[in-house]
Amino acid sequence: MARRIAAGAAYGGGGIGLIGVAAVGVLLAEVQLAKRSVGGGVAPLPPGADGRYGTAYGGETPLRLALLGDSTAAGQGVRRTGQTPGALLASGLAAVAERPVDLRNVALPGARSDDLERQVSLLLAGPAGAPDVCVVMIGANDVTHRMPATQSVRAMASAVRRLRTAGAEVVVGTCPDLGTIEPVYQPLRWLARRASRQLAAAQTIVVVEQGGRTVSLGDLLGPEFAANPREMFGVDNFHPSAEGYATAAMALLPTVCAALAMWPEADRIDEDRHENMLPVAKAAAEAAKEAGTEVTGARAPWALLKHRRRRRLPVPGTPTADPRTTEGHPEGEEGGPGPRNTSVRQE
Repeated sequence: MARRIAAGAAYGGGGIGLIGVAAVGVLLAEVQLAKRSVGGGVAPLPPGADGRYGTAYGGETPLRLALLGDSTAAGQGVRRTGQTPGALLASGLAAVAERPVDLRNVALPGARSDDLERQVSLLLAGPAGAPDVCVVMIGANDVTHRMPATQSVRAMASAVRRLRTAGAEVVVGTCPDLGTIEPVYQPLRWLARRASRQLAAAQTIVVVEQGGRTVSLGDLLGPEFAANPREMFGVDNFHPSAEGYATAAMALLPTVCAALAMWPEADRIDEDRHENMLPVAKAAAEAAKEAGTEVTGARAPWALLKHRRRRRLPVPGTPTADPRTTEGHPEGEEGGPGPRNTSVRQE
């Protein structure tokens, strides 16, 4: 794992040449140290979260939400359905819309962006057609497996274009910052961060050009990861913990709702929140630096850089969540206790 991070980072950022030949020995030593730590635990298989959320809101036609991507979208690293990003987003969307939400997750652990074609085809093959909104979370494996950035973003652009053509809104959580992985030290950490941010910026450009929206996942959203890495990562030190997934889902939810015109904040500039209208490439670069930042198309070649206010997420299976039963849990399994840190400071 760490060897792929180093090689992928070197590819994506120009890499080893930037730090000089004399530093190669240091880098290789860091790779060996990281290999002993990253992935040292065993991540459980992601629990299935497909089903209907918010059934207590009545018989209104459910909204349809789909997740695509890699292990992060699938929820690998946690053991309970209610801790997965899909369940958290479906519950949150149901609470905001006050309608039931049908969730389908076609994400595959280990997937790279070139698997999105298969996932989109699987999603659109159903009799119901395209979902109302799709959330895509992918990119880390592209970096660690040295997938050429051009190939990665071409696959992303094709997937978003197909989903938009089919009538779905699309929100992409861009490549997370692999430099936040705790056992990875300098200069490997710097290389991983550089490659991750470059891919995230490139993803943002192609997604916005195809009519989608992006949210920067960066260090998986906020100072919580930097301050509490042991709490925010799962047992294998690589996938997010329940707290990490909750933080990511809270950052994605406002944009998911806004894409469906169900968020109280309009798509306009709020200067008090340091929002701006920028050229798409510049907006993408700025978003890659600041986790939780949304980029949405305005008028070509401009894009809107937004910092939406986030809210506490309803936690599936708890009395404070939306009043529902979960048809996706046929055996009555609840989401379990909610994350300890689910509030987000208003900026």
